[in-house]
Amino acid sequence: MKRIRIEIGDLTLTASLNDTRLADRIAEALPILAMGSYWGEEIYFSIPIHEPNETSQEEVEIGAVAYWPPGNALCIFYGRTPASTGSKPKAASDVTVIGQLDCVPDALHMQQSLDSIRVSEEAGRFT
Repeated sequence: MKRIRIEIGDLTLTASLNDTRLADRIAEALPILAMGSYWGEEIYFSIPIHEPNETSQEEVEIGAVAYWPPGNALCIFYGRTPASTGSKPKAASDVTVIGQLDCVPDALHMQQSLDSIRVSEEAGRFT
């Protein structure tokens, strides 16, 4: 299983990627540097991938890392979004979940700045 490191300002998180073609494509594009945006309790940012959904879903688990084709964006879900109807995050439209954060993402509630996001390989973790 491949793992990535997500650095948002001074906060560092890791995530385990699914064993899917889309997750592999994103891993091949690393490192990624971006500026992010919030949509409720979701952080999203553009990445240099232009792919359709591999599997589609709108409602995801807290901690899901997903790809959103309309924005060519990587999304990190850590709570409810404006589209949520229950306790789970709900994307603006269909996403493909490509991984899961390795920790409970509570620290994301305190993150203020999304000016500097870096996604890279977790050292020694890609095989």
